[in-house]
Amino acid sequence: MTTTTVKHPKGLYFVFSISIAERFGYYGMRALFVLYMINALMMDKELSALIYGNYTGLVYLTPLIGGYVADKYWGMRRSTFWGIVLMVIGQLLMFFSALNFQYPEPARWLMYSGLGFLIFGNGFFKPNVSTFVGQLYEPGDRRLDSAYTIFYMGVNLGAFAAPLICGFLGDTGNPADFKWGFLVAAFVSVVCLILYVLRKDKYLVDPAGNPIGVEAAAKKSSTADTTGETDVKPTVKYTFKEIVLWLVLAGGLFVLFMYLFKDDLIGAFIFTATLVVPAFVISDKSLTKIERQRIWVIYIIAFFVIFFWSAFEQAGISLTYFAAEQTNRDIMGWTMPTSWFQSFNAVFVILLAPLFAQLWLALGAKNREPSSPVKQAIGLLLLSLGYLLIAIGVQGVEPGVKVSILWLAGLYFIHTMGELCLSPIGLSMVNKLSPIRFASLLMGVWYLSMATANKLAGALSSLYPEEGKVKHLFGIEIANLFDFFMVFVVMAAVASLILFLLSKKLQKLMHGVR
Repeated sequence: MTTTTVKHPKGLYFVFSISIAERFGYYGMRALFVLYMINALMMDKELSALIYGNYTGLVYLTPLIGGYVADKYWGMRRSTFWGIVLMVIGQLLMFFSALNFQYPEPARWLMYSGLGFLIFGNGFFKPNVSTFVGQLYEPGDRRLDSAYTIFYMGVNLGAFAAPLICGFLGDTGNPADFKWGFLVAAFVSVVCLILYVLRKDKYLVDPAGNPIGVEAAAKKSSTADTTGETDVKPTVKYTFKEIVLWLVLAGGLFVLFMYLFKDDLIGAFIFTATLVVPAFVISDKSLTKIERQRIWVIYIIAFFVIFFWSAFEQAGISLTYFAAEQTNRDIMGWTMPTSWFQSFNAVFVILLAPLFAQLWLALGAKNREPSSPVKQAIGLLLLSLGYLLIAIGVQGVEPGVKVSILWLAGLYFIHTMGELCLSPIGLSMVNKLSPIRFASLLMGVWYLSMATANKLAGALSSLYPEEGKVKHLFGIEIANLFDFFMVFVVMAAVASLILFLLSKKLQKLMHGVR
């Protein structure tokens, strides 16, 4: 059955609410993270970029674990609960780190411990709460792209408020004040936990009123999946020999990446998982031909998403450096905190998301809605144009000379339009194409592409020009900010063009899913 009703279920707005609270905690901490490392723990830019890249990379890697545990053992509800609990602990450890910043060694270890809890907490929360949205609707419901866009607006309400409030309290120029920003992030994470515990049973139900996410998908012997197929087969158990072969493959790739990336343990782990886990899922013998082709579409588009997020996530690193050092933040005698720039993208999402949600519904009603691959390609093109704008703005500008705030605001505005074409549409696409027994795990694979992207983002941000240091990419010198931003212009434009060319073939492999 294909539903065309515009009204959305109440469960969408419940997921919307807990996402606001959870993202507030995440983005409140992220807004202060690099500034805290540089100004309180006295780390240099390269080390802070490395830690940031490792953290954000692992944040998007652990959804594989959370998705697997939810699908196989716990179910989505229980996994989401423990995810929030772990994040609360992580936020509190960040507060205690900042409380003791005068003692660098213990402060660093408290920070690393907090990051660990946040990484695993996010891994149990993120893939499951995204999957909840899709299971609130019947298979084939054309409201799904619109629903994920609304859900995405909730995510960004938290992302908008967090840098403003946490930045106001923590980014004051006094290193002792970072603790207050982290404390607010912890408090809102506690609110998220309370809200989830009290209201989940009422709102997390399917269109027939049945609870969703209570039981692990793998324990269901026969049900309808999100692609409209019935009589779902259980996943096939692997023999001891097959498991050994997969472990040998993973170990070999890990050693190879350790060699290529000069003993970067976390990078080697992320890149190994990026190759091995998708291969492991696609090799499951229970998959039908159509299921396997649809999963291949998820993988191919996930590959292109890596280029989008590795450029987009410069917001938390190199664009933060740019905002602090070369952006005129004076507004009528008041200096805007650097951390507030991370709210620009979120406020643009809040303003534009309802328009994009209505746009997809209107185009769908006229059978003119672009396919998911085309939307993703448009997102990459807009990303390239955003960096082209700021590259023009900094061309010929000497180091230390500050440019208008409008250049950075313009970049975030264009990037937001690209994000709305790519990110919520990607979540919706994964939900529509995934067999239900792999729903959370494949959402984890989707986030795995973001893990790779965030790790790559940290590496690319290290190319940011610094006085007294000569930096190169593939033998080409990155001499100034114009060169640095043009790296992202070219990267995103090439990825967009290739994805446009592949879009018709990918649409065929989706077998009727848009």
